[in-house]
Amino acid sequence: MKKTDFTKAVTEYFASYLPITCGVSHNTCESYRDTFRLLLQYFHEEKGITANSIDLKLMDLKLISDFLDWLETKRNVSVSTRNQRLAALKAFFRYVQYRYPEYMENYINIMNLRPKKHEKTLIPFLKEDEIKLLFEQADTTTTRGLRDLALMVLLYDSGARVQELADLRLKDIRLTHPATVILTGKGNKARQVPLMKDTCKLMDQYIRTFHVKDSPGETPLFFNSDRKALSRFGITYILKKYAEKAAPALDPKQITPHVFRHTKAMHLLRAGVNMVYIRDFLGHADISTTEVYARIDAEMKRKVFEKSVPNYTPETVMPWEEDEDLLQWLNNFAKRTF
Repeated sequence: MKKTDFTKAVTEYFASYLPITCGVSHNTCESYRDTFRLLLQYFHEEKGITANSIDLKLMDLKLISDFLDWLETKRNVSVSTRNQRLAALKAFFRYVQYRYPEYMENYINIMNLRPKKHEKTLIPFLKEDEIKLLFEQADTTTTRGLRDLALMVLLYDSGARVQELADLRLKDIRLTHPATVILTGKGNKARQVPLMKDTCKLMDQYIRTFHVKDSPGETPLFFNSDRKALSRFGITYILKKYAEKAAPALDPKQITPHVFRHTKAMHLLRAGVNMVYIRDFLGHADISTTEVYARIDAEMKRKVFEKSVPNYTPETVMPWEEDEDLLQWLNNFAKRTF
């Protein structure tokens, strides 16, 4: 069967350009791949076109817009997810325009398509007593409870992304002074994160219990009953399990691995830690990403201030609120002023 130009472009993009030329992480490749799997599904269900019959000439502004609407209405994705899919498509067409320029106008129209506006919600995070309550749910008299507590504490203390925690190997953690853990994040960039003394004590107990016979090579730091590394879904399941135990004080729906990361960032900020250090700690490429925590903290302080501080400013009626005829007021204002 003859390959279409779309088939060739997608194959080259995922097999060579993303992993080799750009050096993007496996997780980013998977995210982009999911976008194209959905696009192929859209073609099949809505257009009756199989994957092997898709040509680049079909890719125009209307089709991509209809695809994004389909995601939102038929697949019930959020606006944020819709915009992520659009970003993945734009990246693909930036690649395609230099290799298959026959439909350049279509590519440019797609790349100029703006993300859909939506109201951004406040980033969720846990208060100090809430994170403590969650930790207290683990029964450390059992080996499973010890593992789960060590996992939750390390996830919080390191501010790691869930995949960074899942990828940890025994060799990546150092409990002697200075105690650190090496996290490998987006773009395969590694960073060293310091660990608190209490975290070191707990991790030492965990390692002595679970890794007594293991050499510090490629052994997963956290593993399941088959001694295979815990997946992102396995880690999420553990957090949800203890969140349900702490209900109704905690809402299990709001407890995710990334909430732990947000929580650590907010606690560092409120402790007076410099924003640049928080950026490096979290592994952000740009400090503007980190500054979102400062904006959230400022907004929360403003709301508390408005509720708790009395307002002694007298109510004032502005001239235009007294005057029903705005044009008359403007004319009188002009006479008084000039």
